[in-house]
Parts: sequence; structure tokens; C-alpha cells
Amino acid sequence: MPIMIQQCLYEKLDAFTTPDELKTAGIYPYFRSIEENYDTEVMIQGKRLLMFGSNSYMGLTNHPKVKEAAKKAIDRYGSSCSGSRFLNGTSQLHIELEERLAEHVGKESALVFTTGFQTNLGTVSALTGRNGVLILDELDHASIIEGSRLSFSKVLKFGHNNMADLENILQSVQGEKIKMIVIDGIFSMEGDICNLPEITRLANKYEALVMVDDAHALGVIGELGKGTADHFNLTSEVDLIMGTFSKSLASVGGFIASTSEVINYLKHHSRPMIFSASIPPSAAAAALAALDIIQSEPERQEALWANTAYVAKSLTQLGFDINTSETPIIPIYIRDNLRTFQFTQELFEEGLFVNPVVSPAVKSDSSLIRMSLMATHTKQQLDMAISKIEKVASKLHVFS
Repeated sequence: MPIMIQQCLYEKLDAFTTPDELKTAGIYPYFRSIEENYDTEVMIQGKRLLMFGSNSYMGLTNHPKVKEAAKKAIDRYGSSCSGSRFLNGTSQLHIELEERLAEHVGKESALVFTTGFQTNLGTVSALTGRNGVLILDELDHASIIEGSRLSFSKVLKFGHNNMADLENILQSVQGEKIKMIVIDGIFSMEGDICNLPEITRLANKYEALVMVDDAHALGVIGELGKGTADHFNLTSEVDLIMGTFSKSLASVGGFIASTSEVINYLKHHSRPMIFSASIPPSAAAAALAALDIIQSEPERQEALWANTAYVAKSLTQLGFDINTSETPIIPIYIRDNLRTFQFTQELFEEGLFVNPVVSPAVKSDSSLIRMSLMATHTKQQLDMAISKIEKVASKLHVFS
């Protein structure tokens, strides 16, 4: 490495002091090592904590049927396919999972990727091309943003859920041949739902495709957790539906569902899929088992929403700012980075695991505590969490 480049790199690395500063202050909240996982509770540093930072909305990561399915898959297929889907990394379980997922979300075909991030990266980057236009909500997930950067398409962003802004953009690109609007179904930090009825109306008016990222919506909204399009009865109006396994489906991986033609094209053009090892068969088996449970036990979704309503109402009555959240993702706005880190650490000491979200993930004046609910949280656990949050807020003078 040339000396000048080496010097510039190390100057950049030396200037990055935030983690060390947070560690010195005793409020560094990342890479906390979980020693044991009991669904709604975890062990960290020998301390038992209530888990309100997990995306396991259906509470299935420790379900006996899910774990047994994964174990049987290992016995039959081994621990890994050791190759990409394109070559030797496709098992019968991958095919079955794709067929089941396509049917579940109401599309002709589906394609499984290694992660949810790669699903968005590999789909968004492959379809519109140099002569196309991608239109994104400004709060779309980072994987969508990265996919748009690799697409070589023109990329335009509209204000969060701002339909007038979206229409202005669509009017400005009417002459473009391929236009695709890509939005989160449920936004992962704010917990609100996209305005899909108006988005699809505008898409039809201006001849644009619509792709919905249902990472946080699958299992959560729609009949039997079919997602955002089903929630609004607009499945036929949405061209592509994306989802992950690392949340409600208690596994790891992701998928995109669409027409057979779109999926066939992605199979042969999506570089993140072609050049990445496939998910292990055990992960596919776990996702299949989780899907079975979601479809056969609608009471889980009902329990999740009962928990959501209870916590949202309780926090609002106490004076907390949860903004426009209407889902099991409940943001508690602190609106100060340092105080958000302090809040997180104080809750940890009180036995509550939550996640801090600070800039650059959100604007610095929008920093928040991200609280995620699960169907398996008990009323006692919810009350305990609310009490601890109120206690810490009072200690840190959050309302002053």
C-alpha cells in the first residue's frame, strides 16, 4: 500500500473514536453476547433479561417443531449445501419453501436468497437497469438503498409516506420506460405502515411497478400474516413482494415473490443470489415449520396485536412519544443520541434488553429506543417492562 494512502487510511481509523468513548462511559450497547435464549428472556453476562429487542414477532425461534425440523434437515442434508443456489446449493427443501411462500403471499413464483439484505440487494439492482428509474421512500431500508446504488438506474426519493411528493416525482419521469416504486410495508424503525392504497393508485396512473419489502410485515399483518398487500386487499396490484425468514419465520434468509417471468430473470441475473452460498437446508426447514405454525395458529397473530395495543396505549398514557407507530415495532423517541445510549444502558441494568437507534440510522433529532413485541410476551412481562421504562425515564429526566 502506498505510504500516502496508508497514512490517510490510518488517520481515518484513528479519528473514529465513538465506540471507545461509549465504552469508557459504560454505555456501549452493541455486540452484546447472548449466552442463552429463552424466547422472551435471554442470559447476558450471567444476567437474565426480558427481551424486547428481538424481531421474532411470532415467538417461534424456540418452538419445538421449528427446532425439530432443523435437526432433521441436518441429519438428512448435512450442515450446509456448500455452494450457491445457481449451482449445487439447491435442495428439495429450498424448492418446497419457495412454492409455499409464493402461495402464501399470492404470487406465481418465489426465489429464496441467503439473507433479507441480499434479497433486496439482488432484486432492486437487477431489474430496472441503466435506462430505468427507481423511486424510493426516504426511510426505506438500507438494503434497498444499496440495491439502488448497484442498479445504475436513476434513483429518486420522496418524503416519507408523502403521496403528493411521490406523484410529483412520477409526473417528472413519465417518459421513462421502466419505473419501479420500492417501499417498506412496515417501516423498521418508525413502526408505521406504507400508504399502499395510494401508492398503487399512483403506480397505475403513471405506469410504474411496485415492490413491497415485507420483512417486518410477514406474519404480522394481513390474513394469517400474508403481509402488507393482503392487509390492504391489493395483492394483485403489487408486482413484487419481498420477505425475510429472520423475523416471524424464526430462521435466516429471504425471498422475493412475483410472476414466473420475473423470478426466472432474477435466477439468471441477480448476482448476490448467483454468487452467494445458499441458506443451509436446516434454515429452510425451520422457516417451513414456522410457516406451518403461523398458518395453523392464527391466535399467535391475535396475541401479538393484543400486546401491541396494550403497550402502545400504556406508553402513550405515560407521556412517551411513539410518533406514528401502529405495529409491534414501538419507537420511544428520546431525540438525543447520548441520552438514548444512557437510556439503553439503564434499562439493561434494570433487566430489560432494547435497541438504541441513533444517527446515522435516523436523524440525530429522531434518536429512539426501538421496542419490539412478540406474541409470546406475557402480561406480567409487559407490565414489568413498562414500569422499568417509566423508572428510567424519570431518572434521566426524559420529560423535562
